[in-house]
Amino acid sequence: MERVRFGFDGAAAVVTGAGSGIGRAIAMVLAESGAAVGCVDLPSSSIAGTVSAVEEAGGRAIAVPADVTDEAGLRAAIERIEQHLGALRLGVNAAGIANAAPAEDMPREQWQRVIDVDLTGVFLSAQAEGRAMIRGGGGAIVNIASMSATIANRGLHQAHYNAAKAAVVQLGRSLAWEWAPHGVRVNSVSPGYTYTPMTERPEQIDAMNGYAADTPLGRNAQPDDIAGAVAFLLSDAARFVTGTDLLVDGGHVIW
Repeated sequence: MERVRFGFDGAAAVVTGAGSGIGRAIAMVLAESGAAVGCVDLPSSSIAGTVSAVEEAGGRAIAVPADVTDEAGLRAAIERIEQHLGALRLGVNAAGIANAAPAEDMPREQWQRVIDVDLTGVFLSAQAEGRAMIRGGGGAIVNIASMSATIANRGLHQAHYNAAKAAVVQLGRSLAWEWAPHGVRVNSVSPGYTYTPMTERPEQIDAMNGYAADTPLGRNAQPDDIAGAVAFLLSDAARFVTGTDLLVDGGHVIW
């Protein structure tokens, strides 16, 4: 019987949105598990800090500035990662934005920006990664969706975000069947309410406390809670898992 393996043994990985929050936690966990990580985020982000943290922990990483809505820039980012780290085997698409407005008042530009980053950006990132993995003989991709793909969050006016995240889940299923013959697995992880720089602002404290009270496990997630689930889906331990969405929400959606 083949032994189940959770480590990555120097495999080249890319993580978008790696400058902070969930993306940074994923980059750290992958590096700690043996992957060499290409950290992708906007030039104005803190990807250099992520790379420094990985290196301080004894891992290997490079910073690759890129915008996930820039198709040519993503292709160049994957090429650079493969030049420095080897053939791409692991991809995580965590870059995303969120904002709020009542649907009846939402400007078209606000709708479009969230769709462009949270959906089209995930597609373009997965497309660039998939091409490399098909060329290289296989790999695994995890797209970060949200429990908002499954529920409409009470009190949050974010029809654009919810729609984009639901589409990310279905995108993963579609890519999973298309790329299965090439040895490329595609899954998604849907986090619940998670402490990140975006949710730890002072004006968010009361809301986050309320979300924790509404969660069966009695707390909100830390980024590492999400990163562990992503690492599992990327690993050989999940080698027979593709086209699924893993909710990591502390049980929030069961109520």
